[in-house]
Amino acid sequence: MPLFEELDYAPTPLGPVSLRRRHEPRLGRDVLEVLLRDEHLMSDVFTASEVALGELALARLPDGAAPLSVVVGGLGLGYTARAVLSDPRVGRCRVIEYLDPVIGWHRDGLAPLGPDLFADPRFEVVQGDFFAMAMGDGFGAPDERHDAVLIDIDHAPDRLLGEDGGFYAAEGLARLASRLRPGGVAALWSDDAPDEGFTRRFGAALGTAEATLVTWPNPYTGEAVTQTVYLARGG
Repeated sequence: MPLFEELDYAPTPLGPVSLRRRHEPRLGRDVLEVLLRDEHLMSDVFTASEVALGELALARLPDGAAPLSVVVGGLGLGYTARAVLSDPRVGRCRVIEYLDPVIGWHRDGLAPLGPDLFADPRFEVVQGDFFAMAMGDGFGAPDERHDAVLIDIDHAPDRLLGEDGGFYAAEGLARLASRLRPGGVAALWSDDAPDEGFTRRFGAALGTAEATLVTWPNPYTGEAVTQTVYLARGG
């Protein structure tokens, strides 16, 4: 295998997106990475919080709630979607992904989790603007409600990759709440430390909210890496 290989490079409305694989001698394996413009978005080395986003959200739903309808904003390398589908209560996992090339990586097998995701009849991916859907007619039929909506799109509620249409403000979060079934859960991934102001807005819109820290060892340094998963539940 080459030490570095660009598997795909494509223009998008947010700028060029690329999928690359490089050999990492410090880890003794190849690493898969996604870049938007020149900004590092994600890597298959750091996936613990993406998995936790799905697991923590679904753990807050009662055991008797099935089949669950789950919406995921952002496909990425597929770790959140796989975590959702690992829960046998899930009847449908609908992923909203803005960048069409990312969907193609999974469909064509360039993203390793893609073939298994597409082979699962509960999995569905829609190319579209998650924020526009949340602020507009929703993620399906206008009256459709979901048990959980999970969001992994921006770096943090105040560090955005593009336009959010006001989603992270009080009005946008209230629109998100209207997409949930009674007792439904909304969860948001963040690369930053907890933001108390956002946690309050999240709770005010849905009923209750908390910021959960997800910590794991950095495989390069051994030092702890901490990211945040915001969790809110409706009444």
